[in-house]
Amino acid sequence: MSEKPSVLFVCVHNAGRSQMAAGYLRHLAGGRVDVLSAGSEPKDRINPVAIEAMAEEGIDIAGNAPKILTIDAVRESDVVITMGCGDACPIFPGKRYEDWELEDPAGKDLETVRHVRDDIRGRVEALLAELVPATPPRG
Repeated sequence: MSEKPSVLFVCVHNAGRSQMAAGYLRHLAGGRVDVLSAGSEPKDRINPVAIEAMAEEGIDIAGNAPKILTIDAVRESDVVITMGCGDACPIFPGKRYEDWELEDPAGKDLETVRHVRDDIRGRVEALLAELVPATPPRG
């Protein structure tokens, strides 16, 4: 892994789960991690309920746009997190891959999306702690 790790979040539509995960990691990492997200079959816009749920956390993902998954995005990433995209993600030796089983927020109400969001936050916090360990206090 490079000095600044790179994480790619992948889901089918790149309109909900992967966008929320990327939003959290950007917010929590404070520039210590390069963050990408993509989808195997991207939608034309971000799920408005996911935007609303993230806004409740003070994270704005409204300006994001779904992107198509490319081989280059996978190649450039140290960690690839998939969320229900099956075998659509190319595999490269030496990369860390994880598959997060998360409910798809598409078409769900705000309460359901909040549960998905909170699940994602916990996973992102754990991932960040592994990638960028806290600096020990100076004494």
